[in-house]
Amino acid sequence: MGFKKYNMIPDMHIEVKKQIALLLLAFVTLSSCKKIFNLPEEKDYLSSNVNYSNKIFDPIIGRNSLMGGFNGDNSTQPIKFEIINARFGDGRPVTDLFQVKPTYVWTKAYTGLEKSIEEIEAKRKLEDHPLFEVRQSGEFIMWASTTNELLTPRSSDSTNFPQDTRFFDVRITNTGGSTIIRDLQVRPFRERPYEPSDDFNIYSGGPAPHPKSPYNPNSRNYIRPFLNNVIGDQTEQPLRSNDDYKEVVVYIRPFTGGNGNSIRFKFLDKDSVAINPALFNETKWDRIVHGFDMEKTNEYVQYTVAYPIPLVEIPTNYAPGGSRDHAEFSYSRIGFSGVRVIASFGIDFAIYKKGDWEVVFHFLKENPKFEDE
Repeated sequence: MGFKKYNMIPDMHIEVKKQIALLLLAFVTLSSCKKIFNLPEEKDYLSSNVNYSNKIFDPIIGRNSLMGGFNGDNSTQPIKFEIINARFGDGRPVTDLFQVKPTYVWTKAYTGLEKSIEEIEAKRKLEDHPLFEVRQSGEFIMWASTTNELLTPRSSDSTNFPQDTRFFDVRITNTGGSTIIRDLQVRPFRERPYEPSDDFNIYSGGPAPHPKSPYNPNSRNYIRPFLNNVIGDQTEQPLRSNDDYKEVVVYIRPFTGGNGNSIRFKFLDKDSVAINPALFNETKWDRIVHGFDMEKTNEYVQYTVAYPIPLVEIPTNYAPGGSRDHAEFSYSRIGFSGVRVIASFGIDFAIYKKGDWEVVFHFLKENPKFEDE
């Protein structure tokens, strides 16, 4: 008995052709219906719930400050953002926010591994931007090109009257429609050229009072360093720097005679005499700051740098946390029982204004002990 062979492939081809024909018929039918009934084209979606998580912005003048927190609620991208109706609380138009000034923008990624100032500068350029603007993401940026002279900061007595507050609205648009978010505010703080700024009154710009006597005009607060195993040469007790004991303090201040792009580290004893940096014999001087052309003298160590410090808020060998440079100075001495003890001190800091700056560690009460036991 013979068996009849069946070839299933032609039947499969017929089935596929039927499905394609049905799809084409459906497409033609839908297209015809659209034309016959004049149905509108499909539009993008703009949610009625678009908003900002924060509408009050308190940037510090003189720094790049990114603000916003836009929530598009699944609205279709791209979205266009436009600042409109900028005014003070009393109705006067706001124009100072939109002055156009040159500011640095990065064209290539900064890594912290650059070997020269020239290599750093080749990765950024000056571009003209309004002092305050909205980005394509909906975030707002106040550029570091702002100054106290260009943009009046909030009142020195810390008040926030409506007539001194800058208000603005934002028009949000995509092809699905447009909406306006109203009454966002900008209340800038005056320039603080460095951090930490414990010694700086953020409202007046003068010296900050001591936190334990805030109403005493003669009291003064200081920047405090971190201290590890730093022993006083008289008391042989660990030196302290806190609200109760100001045995070591830090000054961050301009100095004269630099090249316009320099930073200097100095150390003063209790008589305000310079301590030779060579005594800090365990210090990794090439890791203090991303600087070049190091100059060591009996009174200070100085570098040529690009500002701000740090240049970008990313972790590097000089700024492990990203937002501040970590400057640590250390030395060793033989302690009791012949054990070598490592002492260290330093500061995590940032400087936002280009110039010649010095970071000074002042041992106010007694000097560090360098001698062996």
